[in-house]
Amino acid sequence: MVYIYALILGIVQAITEFLPISSSGHLVILHNILNFNLEQNVAFDLALHLGTACALVIYFREELKKYFWAVIKIFIPGKSIVQSDLKVALNIFYATIPAGCAGVIFESIIEKYVRSTEIIIITLLLGAILFFIAEKFFEKTRDFSGLSGWKSVYIGIAQALALIPGVSRSGITIVAGMSLKLKRSEAARFSFLMGIPIIFGAALFKIVKINFDYLSSQDIAFFLIGFSSSFVLGFFVVKHLLKYLQNHSLKIFAWYRICLAMFLAIGMFLAR
Repeated sequence: MVYIYALILGIVQAITEFLPISSSGHLVILHNILNFNLEQNVAFDLALHLGTACALVIYFREELKKYFWAVIKIFIPGKSIVQSDLKVALNIFYATIPAGCAGVIFESIIEKYVRSTEIIIITLLLGAILFFIAEKFFEKTRDFSGLSGWKSVYIGIAQALALIPGVSRSGITIVAGMSLKLKRSEAARFSFLMGIPIIFGAALFKIVKINFDYLSSQDIAFFLIGFSSSFVLGFFVVKHLLKYLQNHSLKIFAWYRICLAMFLAIGMFLAR
């Protein structure tokens, strides 16, 4: 049965990491509902996040290759640099700084005090309100290639807020991008690109907390199931979400967040 739980959590991670409905919020809830608590929970969550991060790398591999070589060519005399590619690469770096710093400074505080159902309900509702505001009032006409460094930092600050469960990293950064007049799908593309270093960085940060001496063969099997399911499904979620956002609004996700918040609130009331 625990293998099925690992598969379920991998699927949920893949869907909720990219859809603007909060992966951390869903994982906190599912861990409680399924009572699926391994001795190495940190390692299992690491496997799930690495799966979705690898899905992003595979999906954006051609773009990432351009940005990578644009940076490398800075250090090679005589090599011509595509300035637009270099600008995007630097913007991704700038956008990573706020969340990286916030994660190092506040992660333990958030883990201890903020991972509660009450907080998730509040952030789900606030996120839904932001989605409605973004769709009604923000002009959406620009590509992310025109972002400045400071505007990238601004989106990065929004990404830092996603450390709070229920906020949704993709949701808050897409809204931040739309507030800068980015097209909905362009805001999502930049959100996913800037998410790659932060997800891998968070994974490296968690690795030091894992006691590999206590990992059993069963644990490894759990991790592989979680990684594989989040990786494979994550790739297709990214692909179809970007297509969806070209012609559809965020309102469906706002209503989902409201329904989920109501479900959680009712569950809390009945549990008392």
